[in-house]
Amino acid sequence: MGRAVARGGLVYPCPLRNEQFAADREPSRSSAPRTVADAEAVFTGDAFGRVRLRGVQLRLHTPTLDALVLYAQPITWNTMILPKDRDPRFITIRRGGTLTDSDHRLLALWAATCAEHVLHLFESAQPSDPRPREAIEQIRAWTRGEIMMSRSRAAGGHAMAAARELSGAARHAAYAAGQAAVVAHVAAHELGAAAYAIKAVRAAAPGHQGESAGRLECRWQREQLPDVIRELVLDDQRLRNEICWSVFDC
Repeated sequence: MGRAVARGGLVYPCPLRNEQFAADREPSRSSAPRTVADAEAVFTGDAFGRVRLRGVQLRLHTPTLDALVLYAQPITWNTMILPKDRDPRFITIRRGGTLTDSDHRLLALWAATCAEHVLHLFESAQPSDPRPREAIEQIRAWTRGEIMMSRSRAAGGHAMAAARELSGAARHAAYAAGQAAVVAHVAAHELGAAAYAIKAVRAAAPGHQGESAGRLECRWQREQLPDVIRELVLDDQRLRNEICWSVFDC
């Protein structure tokens, strides 16, 4: 799992699964991003490697990544929605924002709850793949202070990589788990977990029941919100609903 920062402000999951990265290698998918501005990638791991993506050199700390996550524009494949300008309410106090550590943990736990609620939609399709479940377990372990942020973030990358060859409900459920795990790194991913969970429910619903099923899931998610962060999350949903596929119209 990686972190790359660019002026585009959006997150792009770009799958790379080669055992070795060569100079000037690009992702094989035709839907790779066309432009990456001011990208700087930081990864966890032991080995050190480099990869050049469309003319932008990325510094990698492992040559065997399951997924590369880039902030890039334009976005052409399964965007994970973050605001263009970061909301200081979702930045921890130590980093110049107003988010307390306790509220950060509550956001992470709520995201994990949202993702776990649809996990069966992935596991019914991929019963032998533990990555999304492990991502949810890791973010909960992080809230208990048992692991470092980087481990939960890495687990999130693996969960999103599990979605790579899937479609529909199973794909969205894997992304929900991945988004939940990376809340340890960026608290604003809490809506990513919730939004992808709603998309999973919509996709799994029979016939034309997707919209109504999604609204029910959205309401269920709101019922799980701790009082301490309830108004914060509801306001975040209002502000980001449009870039979250309008799934929070419930």
